Amino acid sequence: MTEAPDAPPLAFVDLADAVRHLRKRELRLTTARRLVLEALFAAEVPLSAEELSEQSGLELTSVYRNLETLERHGFARHVHLGHGPGRYLLVGRGEKEYLYCERCGKLRALEPAELEPVREQIRQRFGYEARFTHFPLAGRCPACAQAASRAAATAA
Repeated sequence: MTEAPDAPPLAFVDLADAVRHLRKRELRLTTARRLVLEALFAAEVPLSAEELSEQSGLELTSVYRNLETLERHGFARHVHLGHGPGRYLLVGRGEKEYLYCERCGKLRALEPAELEPVREQIRQRFGYEARFTHFPLAGRCPACAQAASRAAATAA
């Protein structure tokens, strides 16, 4: 099983700002690293390494190497959605937590404070400090839940 990264997320607003953070950490801005960062900045949803490889034109091994470095230094994170591959996103504008629809695949990003009541219930009942950044809360979105209810009603 992959582990959630322990590096604190960095705060950055754009590619130039991310590059400044790279240099502060004495990391090189290679062509491959720049292409991975550009693809992540352009993405509206988390992307798999394969999708990043296709978009950037880089070999998959190069994409994975750069994603590992970016994660280790707090630039990016990966999230697991269902049974598919890990999907990567930048965390420069703040980490999010997620709700994932198992039926249609819709991913909803939330501010961590929005899930604090759920986290508090888990903390009180089980003593766990729950996080939903690496593995989202999975279930059905409102549209899929309604469709399933309608289908069940017509089948009965």
